[in-house]
Amino acid sequence: MKITVMTLFPEFFDSFKTTSIIKRALERNQVEFETVDFRPYTKDKHNHVDDTPCGGGQGMVLSPQPIIDCLKDIRNEDSFVIMMSPQGEKFTQQKAREFARNIKHLIILCGHYEGFDERIRSYVDLEISLGDFVLTGGEPAALVISDAIIRLLNGVILEESHEDDSFENGLLEYPQYTRPVEFDGMRVPDVLLSGHHANIKRWRLKQSLKKTLERRPDLLKDREFTEEELCLLKEIKEENNI
Repeated sequence: MKITVMTLFPEFFDSFKTTSIIKRALERNQVEFETVDFRPYTKDKHNHVDDTPCGGGQGMVLSPQPIIDCLKDIRNEDSFVIMMSPQGEKFTQQKAREFARNIKHLIILCGHYEGFDERIRSYVDLEISLGDFVLTGGEPAALVISDAIIRLLNGVILEESHEDDSFENGLLEYPQYTRPVEFDGMRVPDVLLSGHHANIKRWRLKQSLKKTLERRPDLLKDREFTEEELCLLKEIKEENNI
């Protein structure tokens, strides 16, 4: 997979490309990641990529010419273009997996200032948002999305390492523990030390359901529960007088 980030600030991604799991994925050619500065594409004699909004208003709006010319130059038949925008579709783990599985070349367009000229949207396949808030630019969101996708690519991390991640099966992840067994008066649950894999699996599913019920009950609203999950939910509600 190739990820191309269109940005006015390519240096924002320098540490991302040279740290930990992402660095190793790049070195092993498991993913190609590049940044493209669209400022050199401007035909403005002063090298501007933005202008004041038509009709008046605060701030500056990104002009269509440099962005669209840049897009035409870098996209190909395998490209899928997303625009970072607070107006976009909410990014989820499922969307990250969909991108990782199905897209060969992802182009991420980062905005800045007061936003994009509306005509740029005609050249975009999908608008994506991280949530109901506004950032100073699309770069932090593009970094988050790239990280979420890259870790799901084949061989980047062990498949088992993200199979139980929060949202992978529609539930929040169960609690995790490591040594020492006892610390500051708090002890690792005995079931995790038992070596009984069936009991451990059941405990983890129950804890995932419990955490989801407590913190994100919306995730359970349309879920098709298994028989085991229904039994565990009943136990949870009885134990907690819900």
